Amino acid sequence: MGGKWRVAVASTDGKVINEHFGRAKDFFIIDIKSDGSREYIERRIVTPLCANGEHKNEELSYVINALSDCTAVLVARVGMGVKRALEINKISVFEQPDYIENALTKLTNYFIKTNHSYMEEK
Repeated sequence: MGGKWRVAVASTDGKVINEHFGRAKDFFIIDIKSDGSREYIERRIVTPLCANGEHKNEELSYVINALSDCTAVLVARVGMGVKRALEINKISVFEQPDYIENALTKLTNYFIKTNHSYMEEK
């Protein structure tokens, strides 16, 4: 079994998943390989989606486009409308405020166990 899953992690420090999706400026991009190994790819900087608790569809489209090569996002929190928009764009959403390493271990086990169906479709 070959392939990988690309994950965007919303974090202010690269250590903890501590950012609400809409306030995130930084997404750390990590590939999870089917053998369970992981590779840090890059830090992507985006314009935060939310301002005063509201967002515009253009900004949402921009952030989704910036993460379009990702299979999933790991965030501390996300609103239901944004979650649905991500899922429509084939990006799974996991709310997991935790250390990035702990969350990636759980997500890696989940992906391997379920043989995540759209591996490398993107």
